[in-house]
Parts: sequence; C-alpha cells; structure tokens
Amino acid sequence: MMTKILSASHLGGRRIELSFSDGVMGVWDAEALLARTGPLLVPLQDQAFFERFFIDAGALCWPHGLELSPDRLREQVQVTVNA
Repeated sequence: MMTKILSASHLGGRRIELSFSDGVMGVWDAEALLARTGPLLVPLQDQAFFERFFIDAGALCWPHGLELSPDRLREQVQVTVNA
C-alpha cells in the first residue's frame, strides 16, 4: 500500500508538519533538500514561494511542478505521532 500525505502545515522557516495515511505525523525539514542544486529547487530558496506548497494525489507539491514522494518524505520526517 502506498503511503499518502493527508495534510501539510507550515511551521516556520523550512519546516513542514506532515500527516500520513498510515497514521504517522512528523516534521520534515527541507534544509537538506535545499542544500542540493537543480532547476526545480532554485524557486524554493524564496521563502514566500516555499510556503506555496500543496498536496496533490498524496504528494507534496509546488506550483512550478516539483513533486516530492510521500514515501521518501515519510522516511525523512522526525516522527511526532505514530499510530
């Protein structure tokens, strides 16, 4: 079964609280991602653009087409609630 992101809330800076379909809730810090290079990562350097994330089909997305896998994010979150 594929894990999906059910909700995402901005906590400030580059931190997003994510709730997953398996009952896990945790905080994802995007700093490691933003330390990498690539054309889809450049717009995320702008804080206002970073905060425009949304969920589409269970993935974390941004308006310019970047889509992050819920399974990969699930591996990276600091778990705050585990069902």
